[in-house]
Amino acid sequence: MPQKQSGLIVHTEGSPWRLLLLFSLPLMAGNIFQQMYTVVDTAVVGKVLGVEALAALGTVDWLNWLTLGTIQGFTQGFSILMAQRFGAGDFVRLRRTAASAILLSALCGVLLTAGSEAAAEPVAALLRVPAEIRPIAVSYLRVLFAGLPVVTAYNLAASMLRALGDGRTPLIAMVAASLANIALDFWFVVGLRWGVRGAAAATIIAQCLAAGCCILRLRRMEALHLTREDWSFDGALWGRLMKLGLPMALQNTIIAVGGMIIQTIVNGFSVAFIAGFTATNKLYGVLEVAATSYGYAMTTYAGQNLGAGKLERISRGMRAGLVIALATSAVITGLMLSCGEWVLSWFVPAGTAQSEEALSVASRYLTLMAVCLPVLYVLHITRSCIQGMGNTLLPMVSGVSEFIMRTGGALLLPAVLGGTGVMCAEVLAWLGADLILVPSYFYVMGKILRRQAQEKEEELS
Repeated sequence: MPQKQSGLIVHTEGSPWRLLLLFSLPLMAGNIFQQMYTVVDTAVVGKVLGVEALAALGTVDWLNWLTLGTIQGFTQGFSILMAQRFGAGDFVRLRRTAASAILLSALCGVLLTAGSEAAAEPVAALLRVPAEIRPIAVSYLRVLFAGLPVVTAYNLAASMLRALGDGRTPLIAMVAASLANIALDFWFVVGLRWGVRGAAAATIIAQCLAAGCCILRLRRMEALHLTREDWSFDGALWGRLMKLGLPMALQNTIIAVGGMIIQTIVNGFSVAFIAGFTATNKLYGVLEVAATSYGYAMTTYAGQNLGAGKLERISRGMRAGLVIALATSAVITGLMLSCGEWVLSWFVPAGTAQSEEALSVASRYLTLMAVCLPVLYVLHITRSCIQGMGNTLLPMVSGVSEFIMRTGGALLLPAVLGGTGVMCAEVLAWLGADLILVPSYFYVMGKILRRQAQEKEEELS
């Protein structure tokens, strides 16, 4: 078992309920602050720059998420191996893994930045972004894409800290970044009149601050004092990291491509519909903020206990995580059903027929997602546990299932249900993923148990 270090949560001993909550609550607080500045971004753009600017951001939301999801997939995948080696108390291989993850992430960040900048305008055209708002959308993307190396640095540093049981530092980093982002939003957009580029610049500067906080903490951790030997190329290690990170990146890419197809369909509706759809999508992060946090906790918990060979604790943690997640989703559903329309009114300027139509669209979409929220929370807990156990291939398959359900629903249902059909496609995607993930959890756990029993038999013979 790893030695306990100050500020780290070791998941291999103690109550799973307590550990999951202790680890996820700081992450949740950090995610709430992150969603706060997303909400403020959207509110400032919608209220100050108008419905067209709000719609422009929405038309390319999934393209932006494609780059972010790719980065998060790689960095979270790399952190799984770090969690397992920390759980096993193998600090020598932990340091080598960390050094290789840094090099691979840097390469990913540079390549993704170059590719995204080159693709911004052609892909905006492919997404059928309306001509009157396309220049706004592209200018917003170009600023965000220029900051992708910074986004990579933050996501890797935060994932490394979580893998070692430190959920506190990413919280502090995100609180500081959120407050900075909100202040910069008002300065750049309202004060300096930089438009949507100001909102994007505020986000990148805030990410710089968050990355700096996490990197400073990593440099102070004795377990990660890297030497020259740790930086040496290890083909087998790089291959193992890519085996974990690439399926997660592909999973997020597949999900994003499905979202882009939906957005192409949405972009064929009116600007008011696009704006309403965008307003609710900006609240999507608020709806799943707890699920994402529980997911990070579940990945770290499963990874550390797998490294320590404590499979029974993984099963107990899975049960605890599902109960906590379902209870949380019920609370959020109640809040959204009672207060959702009031929250949506923050994003849409009042007083015009276009604004009223946008608010009506947003309210219908939010109600549908809120009612079906438990399906999304089961998805996060189950997928994260499977990933923590070292299997990132089956979660990628669930991403394919999401893609099929999301795009199939968006292409077929509008003929019957109109705009509501596009909204239903998102919920169908969650259900499609669950249909793959739930049996996959039992398959992966059974496979590991059989392997462990075989190893014990070989030791005794």
